[in-house]
Parts: sequence; structure tokens; C-alpha cells
Amino acid sequence: MGWENKTPVTEFLLLGFQNVHNLKIPLFIFFLVIYLSILSGNLLITALVLVSQNLKSPMYFFLANLSSTDVVLTSVVIPTMLSVLMKNGEVITFPGCITQLYLFCSSAGTEFYLLTTMSYDRYLAICNPLHYLPIMDLRLRVILVISSWVLSFLLNMITVIQMCQLRFCGPNAMNHFLCDPILVLQLSCSDTSAIELQNLFLGLPATLFPLGFIFVTYIYILITILKISTSAGRQKAFSTCSSHLTVVCTYYLTIISLYVIPSKGLSADVKKVQSILYTVVTPLLNPIVYSLRNNEIQVAIQRLNKVKK
Repeated sequence: MGWENKTPVTEFLLLGFQNVHNLKIPLFIFFLVIYLSILSGNLLITALVLVSQNLKSPMYFFLANLSSTDVVLTSVVIPTMLSVLMKNGEVITFPGCITQLYLFCSSAGTEFYLLTTMSYDRYLAICNPLHYLPIMDLRLRVILVISSWVLSFLLNMITVIQMCQLRFCGPNAMNHFLCDPILVLQLSCSDTSAIELQNLFLGLPATLFPLGFIFVTYIYILITILKISTSAGRQKAFSTCSSHLTVVCTYYLTIISLYVIPSKGLSADVKKVQSILYTVVTPLLNPIVYSLRNNEIQVAIQRLNKVKK
């Protein structure tokens, strides 16, 4: 029987976490606390950059946008995950699934480009300090940030438009807590080879080119730091980019483990844990890393506390 004679699927069932009935409430509280921590941490950094005079350098402008991206990413994923967890599954309409998928992939892509932009910012600050501020002026900062958002949302729009034309006429259950693009394609009874090829054609450059750019900039940064004559100078130079390097390593390692390393043989539960690392743990770590490693942010927090008192 062809798919023409089957009833079209208009909604999907997110299975979420199976066999965790006894842990449902503790897990719900755990992820809710993490979500609130992500929101408060990233919104705090954004607010500090807006109101603190000592956080007006280009680096903090990009950091505020990175924090905003983390807020969008987690707000697209975690509320649905909490609902799926409490209900032992969640029905989501096709438009709702596509919308979540689009916002999830677009905000993740924006984070790629923002991290790349921040590596360029660190390169200029360390390797070309005399021309850093004239080059990285407000106009260029705004252009780089807007380009990061627009490029990611436009690239993912191409895929989403094609996915909206797919037919779904078979099983509609996804063993996940979000509408993962790979799982959505697997459920379609249309030919998805063109979309998969397009995702490969667009996705690999969108991932590997930024990673390659970051790698090259940090080679130049490392060479420049090693040329500094004093150990104090080398330590100060490295401290200005250590937070960014830590975030880049954490973010890309989780992405590579989820989408690049072959997943054959891995259980659905392992894949869900990998997704949690990417969508939950990394946005939680970002504000912690920058707060712990950055003296200027700590000073801004202390000043904010004094104002409150």
C-alpha cells in the first residue's frame, strides 16, 4: 500500500524519558532548577553589560549576545522537556514541532557564529592591540552580531521550508524530549535524500568553517602570547581569552559527540543524555565560566550588590 492511501500524520508524540516513574518528580525539580539558573545567570550577564560602565568593551558586547542566545535555546527546549517528563510523553502538532525545530537549530547556529566572532575579537585584542578598538568599533560589532543571527536563521529557513513539504503517514512517535531534525526526517514517508544532502552541504561548512577559523585564530594568539617576554604578561594575555576558549571547547565537544561521531549502536537514552549536555549543561556553564574567570564581571556583580544594599 502506498502512502497515498494512508492517513496523514498531523502531530507527533514525544516519548521523552521512559521508565523513570519513581524519579519523575525529582528530575522535574532538578531540570527546573537548572532552567531557572540558566535564565538568571545569562540574564544577569546581559543586564550587567547593559548597566556597568566597566563592561563596555567589545568582548562583553558579544558575551551579552551569547547569553541572549543561550536564553532562547534553553527556552525552546527545556519547558517542553519538563512537560514531557511530567506527562510521560507529550503530543505536539506538526507546526509546533517545526517551529521548535527551527528555533532550536537557528539559535544553536547563532551560537556557532557568535563564538567565531568572539575568537576574532580576541585575536584583534591580543595580536593587534593598537588597532583593536578602531577596528572593532560599534558599527562592526553590530554588523557581526546581526550577521550571526540573520545567517543562521536564513540557512535553517531553507531546510524548514523543505521539511514543511514532507508527508508523514506512518509512525509518529519520537523517542526524544524535543523535535530533533534527524528523527523528524526518519518519520517521513517522503523521499528525504535531497534534504539530507542539503543539510550535509550547508551544515558541514556552517560547523567546520567556524571551528577552523577559531582554531587558526588561537594558533596566532598562542604564538603572540609565547612571544611576550614576562610570565605575568603572558598570563594576563591568556586570561583575556581563557573563558572563551573554555566555552568553545565545551560547546563543540558536545556538538561533535551528538551530530558528528557515528551514532550507530548508541541507545536512544545515550543520545538524549548527549542532547541534555548540549542544550542544558553548556548554557548553564557559560555564565559560570565567565563569572569565575573574569575579574571585571565579578567587580560589576559586587557593585550591583552594593547598590542593592
